[in-house]
Amino acid sequence: MSATETSISIPAELLPEDGRFGSGPSKVRQEALTSFLDIAPRYLGTSHRQNEVKREVSRLQNGLSELFSLPQEWEILLGNGGSTLFWDAASFNLIDFKSQHLSFGEFSSKFATVVQKAPHLEEPEIISSVPGTCPAADPSNVDVYALTHNETSTGVTATLNRPSKDALTLVDATSAAGAINWDSDQVDCYYFAPQKALASDGGLWLAACSPAAIARIEKLSGGERWTPAGLDLGIALSNSRQNQTYNTPSLATIFLAAEMVEWINASGGLSWADERCRRSSNTIYEWASDRTFAEPFVNQISDRSPVVCTIDFEDVDAGAISRVLRANGIVDTESYRKLGRNQIRVATFPAVEPSDVDALCACLDFVVEALS
Repeated sequence: MSATETSISIPAELLPEDGRFGSGPSKVRQEALTSFLDIAPRYLGTSHRQNEVKREVSRLQNGLSELFSLPQEWEILLGNGGSTLFWDAASFNLIDFKSQHLSFGEFSSKFATVVQKAPHLEEPEIISSVPGTCPAADPSNVDVYALTHNETSTGVTATLNRPSKDALTLVDATSAAGAINWDSDQVDCYYFAPQKALASDGGLWLAACSPAAIARIEKLSGGERWTPAGLDLGIALSNSRQNQTYNTPSLATIFLAAEMVEWINASGGLSWADERCRRSSNTIYEWASDRTFAEPFVNQISDRSPVVCTIDFEDVDAGAISRVLRANGIVDTESYRKLGRNQIRVATFPAVEPSDVDALCACLDFVVEALS
Protein backbone atom coordinates (compact mmCIF):
# COMPACT_ATOMS: atom_id res chain seq x y z
CA MET A 1 0.00 0.00 0.00
CA SER A 2 1.10 3.54 -0.70
CA ALA A 3 1.66 6.07 2.08
CA THR A 4 -1.62 7.73 1.12
CA GLU A 5 -3.54 4.47 1.38
CA THR A 6 -2.07 3.54 4.77
CA SER A 7 -2.95 6.94 6.20
CA ILE A 8 -6.66 6.65 5.44
CA SER A 9 -8.67 5.67 8.51
CA ILE A 10 -12.41 5.32 8.03
CA PRO A 11 -14.37 6.80 10.97
CA ALA A 12 -15.77 4.08 13.22
CA GLU A 13 -19.29 5.43 12.91
CA LEU A 14 -19.24 4.76 9.16
CA LEU A 15 -18.03 1.16 9.35
CA PRO A 16 -20.40 -1.79 8.87
CA GLU A 17 -21.02 -4.15 11.77
CA ASP A 18 -19.56 -6.94 9.66
CA GLY A 19 -17.13 -6.10 6.90
CA ARG A 20 -17.24 -9.37 4.96
CA PHE A 21 -18.47 -8.88 1.38
CA GLY A 22 -16.67 -11.75 -0.36
CA SER A 23 -18.19 -13.54 -3.34
CA GLY A 24 -17.03 -16.91 -2.04
CA PRO A 25 -16.11 -18.24 0.35
CA SER A 26 -18.62 -15.84 1.80
CA LYS A 27 -19.70 -14.54 5.17
CA VAL A 28 -20.81 -17.25 7.60
CA ARG A 29 -23.45 -16.19 10.11
CA GLN A 30 -22.22 -16.02 13.71
CA GLU A 31 -25.38 -17.79 14.86
CA ALA A 32 -24.51 -20.78 12.69
CA LEU A 33 -20.97 -20.89 14.10
CA THR A 34 -22.32 -20.80 17.63
CA SER A 35 -24.66 -23.70 16.89
CA PHE A 36 -21.78 -25.61 15.34
CA LEU A 37 -19.65 -25.20 18.45
CA ASP A 38 -22.49 -26.64 20.50
CA ILE A 39 -22.74 -29.80 18.39
CA ALA A 40 -19.06 -30.19 17.46
CA PRO A 41 -17.97 -32.36 20.43
CA ARG A 42 -20.38 -35.16 19.47
CA TYR A 43 -20.50 -34.49 15.75
CA LEU A 44 -16.90 -34.08 14.61
CA GLY A 45 -14.51 -37.01 14.63
CA THR A 46 -17.09 -39.66 13.82
CA SER A 47 -17.84 -41.70 10.71
CA HIS A 48 -20.02 -40.13 8.06
CA ARG A 49 -21.92 -43.44 8.03
CA GLN A 50 -23.19 -42.84 11.57
CA ASN A 51 -26.68 -41.60 12.37
CA GLU A 52 -25.47 -38.29 13.85
CA VAL A 53 -23.98 -37.28 10.51
CA LYS A 54 -26.71 -38.83 8.38
CA ARG A 55 -29.29 -36.79 10.29
CA GLU A 56 -27.48 -33.60 9.26
CA VAL A 57 -27.31 -34.73 5.64
CA SER A 58 -31.04 -35.48 5.74
CA ARG A 59 -31.70 -32.09 7.35
CA LEU A 60 -29.84 -30.41 4.51
CA GLN A 61 -31.58 -32.45 1.80
CA ASN A 62 -35.05 -31.88 3.24
CA GLY A 63 -34.34 -28.21 3.82
CA LEU A 64 -33.27 -27.70 0.23
CA SER A 65 -36.36 -29.50 -1.08
CA GLU A 66 -38.48 -27.10 0.97
CA LEU A 67 -36.42 -24.05 0.01
CA PHE A 68 -36.73 -24.79 -3.72
CA SER A 69 -40.38 -25.97 -3.50
CA LEU A 70 -39.36 -29.12 -5.36
CA PRO A 71 -41.90 -31.62 -6.65
CA GLN A 72 -42.00 -34.74 -4.49
CA GLU A 73 -40.26 -36.93 -7.08
CA TRP A 74 -37.15 -34.72 -7.25
CA GLU A 75 -34.03 -35.81 -5.33
CA ILE A 76 -31.11 -34.00 -3.70
CA LEU A 77 -27.74 -35.59 -4.49
CA LEU A 78 -24.46 -34.63 -2.88
CA GLY A 79 -20.79 -35.48 -3.15
CA ASN A 80 -17.31 -34.18 -2.53
CA GLY A 81 -15.32 -31.81 -4.72
CA GLY A 82 -17.51 -28.78 -5.37
CA SER A 83 -19.00 -27.58 -8.65
CA THR A 84 -15.69 -27.96 -10.47
CA LEU A 85 -15.76 -31.70 -9.89
CA PHE A 86 -19.46 -31.85 -10.75
CA TRP A 87 -18.65 -30.61 -14.27
CA ASP A 88 -16.44 -33.67 -14.71
CA ALA A 89 -19.14 -35.94 -13.28
CA ALA A 90 -21.78 -34.43 -15.56
CA SER A 91 -19.59 -35.10 -18.59
CA PHE A 92 -19.74 -38.80 -17.72
CA ASN A 93 -23.27 -39.30 -16.38
CA LEU A 94 -25.53 -36.47 -17.56
CA ILE A 95 -24.43 -35.69 -21.13
CA ASP A 96 -25.23 -38.55 -23.45
CA PHE A 97 -23.68 -37.39 -26.72
CA LYS A 98 -23.76 -33.65 -27.28
CA SER A 99 -24.39 -30.49 -25.24
CA GLN A 100 -24.92 -26.78 -25.78
CA HIS A 101 -23.31 -24.29 -23.40
CA LEU A 102 -23.92 -20.62 -22.73
CA SER A 103 -20.51 -19.08 -22.04
CA PHE A 104 -20.54 -15.59 -20.54
CA GLY A 105 -17.91 -15.62 -17.81
CA GLU A 106 -15.19 -17.63 -16.14
CA PHE A 107 -17.33 -20.38 -14.64
CA SER A 108 -19.75 -20.97 -17.49
CA SER A 109 -16.79 -21.22 -19.87
CA LYS A 110 -15.01 -23.79 -17.69
CA PHE A 111 -17.79 -26.38 -17.98
CA ALA A 112 -17.75 -25.96 -21.76
CA THR A 113 -13.99 -26.56 -21.74
CA VAL A 114 -14.43 -29.76 -19.73
CA VAL A 115 -16.84 -31.11 -22.33
CA GLN A 116 -14.64 -30.04 -25.24
CA LYS A 117 -11.84 -32.20 -23.85
CA ALA A 118 -14.00 -35.25 -23.07
CA PRO A 119 -13.05 -37.91 -25.66
CA HIS A 120 -16.34 -39.79 -25.31
CA LEU A 121 -18.53 -36.78 -26.22
CA GLU A 122 -19.16 -34.89 -29.44
CA GLU A 123 -17.85 -31.36 -29.84
CA PRO A 124 -20.23 -29.15 -27.85
CA GLU A 125 -22.06 -26.13 -29.20
CA ILE A 126 -20.84 -23.01 -27.37
CA ILE A 127 -22.78 -19.76 -27.52
CA SER A 128 -20.69 -16.93 -26.08
CA SER A 129 -21.18 -13.29 -25.25
CA VAL A 130 -18.81 -10.63 -23.95
CA PRO A 131 -18.38 -10.30 -20.15
CA GLY A 132 -21.19 -8.27 -18.63
CA THR A 133 -23.85 -9.70 -20.96
CA CYS A 134 -25.80 -12.95 -21.22
CA PRO A 135 -26.39 -14.93 -24.45
CA ALA A 136 -29.54 -16.86 -25.32
CA ALA A 137 -29.82 -20.58 -26.01
CA ASP A 138 -30.51 -21.77 -29.53
CA PRO A 139 -32.73 -24.88 -29.70
CA SER A 140 -30.66 -27.58 -31.36
CA ASN A 141 -30.09 -31.30 -31.72
CA VAL A 142 -28.41 -31.76 -28.34
CA ASP A 143 -29.31 -33.81 -25.27
CA VAL A 144 -28.14 -31.23 -22.68
CA TYR A 145 -28.38 -27.45 -22.39
CA ALA A 146 -25.95 -26.01 -19.83
CA LEU A 147 -25.75 -22.54 -18.36
CA THR A 148 -24.90 -20.65 -15.20
CA HIS A 149 -27.69 -19.06 -13.17
CA ASN A 150 -25.41 -16.37 -11.76
CA GLU A 151 -21.99 -15.72 -13.26
CA THR A 152 -19.93 -14.89 -10.17
CA SER A 153 -17.01 -13.46 -12.14
CA THR A 154 -19.00 -10.71 -13.87
CA GLY A 155 -22.17 -10.17 -11.86
CA VAL A 156 -24.59 -11.32 -14.57
CA THR A 157 -27.71 -13.37 -13.86
CA ALA A 158 -29.37 -15.51 -16.52
CA THR A 159 -33.10 -16.09 -16.89
CA LEU A 160 -33.87 -19.80 -16.63
CA ASN A 161 -36.12 -20.89 -19.49
CA ARG A 162 -36.00 -24.47 -20.77
CA PRO A 163 -34.89 -24.34 -24.45
CA SER A 164 -36.44 -27.73 -25.29
CA LYS A 165 -38.39 -30.52 -23.62
CA ASP A 166 -36.33 -33.05 -25.58
CA ALA A 167 -33.11 -32.37 -23.65
CA LEU A 168 -31.96 -31.91 -20.07
CA THR A 169 -31.30 -28.41 -18.75
CA LEU A 170 -28.35 -28.25 -16.35
CA VAL A 171 -27.83 -25.11 -14.30
CA ASP A 172 -24.72 -24.19 -12.34
CA ALA A 173 -26.22 -22.34 -9.37
CA THR A 174 -23.21 -22.02 -7.08
CA SER A 175 -23.69 -18.31 -6.33
CA ALA A 176 -27.47 -18.32 -6.86
CA ALA A 177 -28.80 -21.29 -4.86
CA GLY A 178 -30.59 -20.01 -1.79
CA ALA A 179 -30.68 -16.41 -3.00
CA ILE A 180 -32.46 -16.20 -6.38
CA ASN A 181 -35.90 -17.54 -7.24
CA TRP A 182 -36.15 -20.24 -9.90
CA ASP A 183 -38.80 -22.53 -11.35
CA SER A 184 -38.17 -26.27 -11.28
CA ASP A 185 -40.33 -26.66 -14.41
CA GLN A 186 -37.52 -24.96 -16.35
CA VAL A 187 -34.63 -27.06 -15.04
CA ASP A 188 -33.58 -30.72 -14.68
CA CYS A 189 -30.42 -30.41 -12.61
CA TYR A 190 -29.73 -27.40 -10.39
CA TYR A 191 -26.29 -27.94 -8.91
CA PHE A 192 -24.11 -25.84 -6.65
CA ALA A 193 -21.51 -25.65 -3.90
CA PRO A 194 -22.47 -24.14 -0.52
CA GLN A 195 -19.67 -21.60 0.05
CA LYS A 196 -21.52 -18.64 -1.43
CA ALA A 197 -25.23 -17.92 -0.90
CA LEU A 198 -25.52 -20.82 1.55
CA ALA A 199 -22.83 -19.31 3.81
CA SER A 200 -20.94 -22.52 4.40
CA ASP A 201 -17.57 -23.78 3.17
CA GLY A 202 -16.33 -25.37 -0.05
CA GLY A 203 -15.49 -28.92 -1.04
CA LEU A 204 -19.05 -30.21 -1.45
CA TRP A 205 -21.44 -30.29 -4.41
CA LEU A 206 -25.21 -30.56 -4.17
CA ALA A 207 -27.63 -31.17 -7.02
CA ALA A 208 -31.41 -30.95 -7.15
CA CYS A 209 -32.37 -33.47 -9.83
CA SER A 210 -35.61 -34.06 -11.70
CA PRO A 211 -36.86 -37.57 -12.57
CA ALA A 212 -35.50 -37.05 -16.10
CA ALA A 213 -32.05 -36.23 -14.75
CA ILE A 214 -32.18 -39.24 -12.43
CA ALA A 215 -33.15 -41.48 -15.36
CA ARG A 216 -30.21 -40.14 -17.41
CA ILE A 217 -27.82 -40.79 -14.50
CA GLU A 218 -29.07 -44.33 -14.07
CA LYS A 219 -28.84 -45.01 -17.81
CA LEU A 220 -25.28 -43.74 -18.25
CA SER A 221 -23.95 -44.98 -14.92
CA GLY A 222 -25.29 -48.44 -15.60
CA GLY A 223 -24.11 -48.55 -19.20
CA GLU A 224 -20.81 -49.30 -20.92
CA ARG A 225 -19.23 -45.87 -20.43
CA TRP A 226 -16.33 -46.15 -18.00
CA THR A 227 -16.57 -43.66 -15.15
CA PRO A 228 -14.15 -43.12 -12.24
CA ALA A 229 -15.91 -44.06 -9.01
CA GLY A 230 -15.41 -40.61 -7.50
CA LEU A 231 -17.19 -39.05 -10.51
CA ASP A 232 -19.92 -41.66 -10.85
CA LEU A 233 -23.25 -39.95 -10.25
CA GLY A 234 -24.89 -43.37 -9.98
CA ILE A 235 -22.77 -44.06 -6.90
CA ALA A 236 -23.55 -40.59 -5.60
CA LEU A 237 -27.26 -41.25 -6.15
CA SER A 238 -27.26 -44.51 -4.18
CA ASN A 239 -25.31 -42.92 -1.33
CA SER A 240 -27.48 -39.79 -1.27
CA ARG A 241 -30.57 -41.94 -0.89
CA GLN A 242 -28.94 -43.20 2.31
CA ASN A 243 -28.17 -39.65 3.50
CA GLN A 244 -24.44 -39.99 3.00
CA THR A 245 -21.64 -39.38 0.53
CA TYR A 246 -19.47 -41.92 -1.27
CA ASN A 247 -16.34 -40.76 0.56
CA THR A 248 -15.79 -38.74 3.71
CA PRO A 249 -17.17 -35.18 3.50
CA SER A 250 -16.41 -32.09 5.55
CA LEU A 251 -18.88 -32.44 8.40
CA ALA A 252 -18.65 -28.74 9.21
CA THR A 253 -19.64 -27.83 5.65
CA ILE A 254 -22.76 -29.98 5.80
CA PHE A 255 -23.83 -28.62 9.18
CA LEU A 256 -23.30 -24.94 8.30
CA ALA A 257 -25.17 -25.33 5.01
CA ALA A 258 -28.08 -27.00 6.81
CA GLU A 259 -28.15 -24.18 9.36
CA MET A 260 -28.28 -21.54 6.63
CA VAL A 261 -31.03 -23.33 4.71
CA GLU A 262 -33.15 -23.63 7.86
CA TRP A 263 -32.60 -19.95 8.69
CA ILE A 264 -33.77 -18.90 5.21
CA ASN A 265 -36.79 -21.21 5.37
CA ALA A 266 -37.74 -19.92 8.82
CA SER A 267 -37.34 -16.31 7.66
CA GLY A 268 -39.72 -16.63 4.73
CA GLY A 269 -38.11 -18.96 2.23
CA LEU A 270 -36.53 -18.35 -1.14
CA SER A 271 -38.79 -15.40 -1.99
CA TRP A 272 -37.69 -13.70 1.22
CA ALA A 273 -34.01 -14.31 0.45
CA ASP A 274 -34.46 -13.11 -3.14
CA GLU A 275 -36.08 -9.86 -1.98
CA ARG A 276 -33.43 -9.31 0.70
CA CYS A 277 -30.59 -9.73 -1.80
CA ARG A 278 -32.23 -7.47 -4.36
CA ARG A 279 -32.72 -4.78 -1.71
CA SER A 280 -29.01 -4.89 -0.89
CA SER A 281 -27.80 -5.06 -4.48
CA ASN A 282 -30.09 -2.22 -5.55
CA THR A 283 -28.45 -0.11 -2.86
CA ILE A 284 -25.07 -0.71 -4.50
CA TYR A 285 -26.32 -0.16 -8.05
CA GLU A 286 -28.17 3.03 -7.15
CA TRP A 287 -25.11 4.33 -5.29
CA ALA A 288 -22.94 3.75 -8.37
CA SER A 289 -25.48 5.25 -10.76
CA ASP A 290 -25.64 8.42 -8.66
CA ARG A 291 -21.85 8.95 -8.71
CA THR A 292 -19.81 10.58 -11.49
CA PHE A 293 -16.84 8.28 -10.83
CA ALA A 294 -18.66 4.92 -10.78
CA GLU A 295 -21.21 2.93 -12.74
CA PRO A 296 -22.57 -0.63 -12.74
CA PHE A 297 -20.50 -2.85 -15.03
CA VAL A 298 -23.57 -4.70 -16.35
CA ASN A 299 -25.50 -2.28 -18.56
CA GLN A 300 -28.71 -4.29 -18.95
CA ILE A 301 -30.61 -3.79 -15.69
CA SER A 302 -32.45 -7.10 -16.03
CA ASP A 303 -29.09 -8.93 -16.26
CA ARG A 304 -27.63 -7.37 -13.11
CA SER A 305 -26.99 -9.89 -10.40
CA PRO A 306 -28.83 -9.50 -7.09
CA VAL A 307 -25.98 -11.26 -5.27
CA VAL A 308 -22.70 -10.19 -6.93
CA CYS A 309 -22.43 -6.49 -7.78
CA THR A 310 -19.63 -5.40 -10.12
CA ILE A 311 -18.94 -1.66 -10.20
CA ASP A 312 -16.58 0.11 -12.61
CA PHE A 313 -14.62 3.20 -11.51
CA GLU A 314 -13.20 6.12 -13.45
CA ASP A 315 -10.37 8.45 -12.39
CA VAL A 316 -9.78 6.48 -9.18
CA ASP A 317 -7.93 3.20 -8.68
CA ALA A 318 -10.44 0.51 -7.68
CA GLY A 319 -7.57 -1.61 -6.38
CA ALA A 320 -6.55 1.21 -4.05
CA ILE A 321 -10.13 1.48 -2.82
CA SER A 322 -10.19 -2.23 -1.97
CA ARG A 323 -6.83 -2.02 -0.22
CA VAL A 324 -7.98 0.86 1.98
CA LEU A 325 -11.22 -0.93 2.76
CA ARG A 326 -9.32 -4.08 3.72
CA ALA A 327 -6.99 -2.11 6.00
CA ASN A 328 -10.12 -0.86 7.76
CA GLY A 329 -11.70 -4.30 8.17
CA ILE A 330 -13.91 -4.30 5.04
CA VAL A 331 -12.68 -7.28 3.06
CA ASP A 332 -12.96 -9.13 -0.26
CA THR A 333 -14.25 -6.34 -2.47
CA GLU A 334 -11.55 -6.92 -5.08
CA SER A 335 -12.61 -7.52 -8.70
CA TYR A 336 -12.39 -10.96 -10.27
CA ARG A 337 -8.71 -11.51 -11.03
CA LYS A 338 -9.11 -12.56 -14.69
CA LEU A 339 -11.62 -9.91 -15.71
CA GLY A 340 -8.95 -7.21 -15.65
CA ARG A 341 -11.22 -4.22 -15.09
CA ASN A 342 -10.91 -1.21 -12.79
CA GLN A 343 -13.77 -2.31 -10.58
CA ILE A 344 -14.86 -3.71 -7.25
CA ARG A 345 -17.04 -6.76 -6.68
CA VAL A 346 -19.41 -6.85 -3.72
CA ALA A 347 -21.42 -9.87 -2.60
CA THR A 348 -24.92 -9.27 -1.25
CA PHE A 349 -25.81 -12.84 -0.27
CA PRO A 350 -28.60 -13.49 2.25
CA ALA A 351 -26.13 -13.60 5.16
CA VAL A 352 -25.05 -10.02 4.44
CA GLU A 353 -27.09 -7.49 6.41
CA PRO A 354 -28.67 -4.78 4.22
CA SER A 355 -27.64 -2.21 6.82
CA ASP A 356 -24.01 -3.23 6.29
CA VAL A 357 -24.43 -2.57 2.58
CA ASP A 358 -25.68 0.93 3.41
CA ALA A 359 -22.58 1.43 5.57
CA LEU A 360 -20.31 0.13 2.81
CA CYS A 361 -21.60 2.78 0.43
CA ALA A 362 -20.85 5.50 2.97
CA CYS A 363 -17.35 4.09 3.38
CA LEU A 364 -16.84 4.06 -0.39
CA ASP A 365 -17.69 7.76 -0.55
CA PHE A 366 -15.25 8.48 2.26
CA VAL A 367 -12.42 6.48 0.69
CA VAL A 368 -12.86 7.89 -2.81
CA GLU A 369 -12.79 11.43 -1.46
CA ALA A 370 -9.71 10.67 0.63
CA LEU A 371 -7.87 9.11 -2.34
CA SER A 372 -8.79 12.07 -4.53
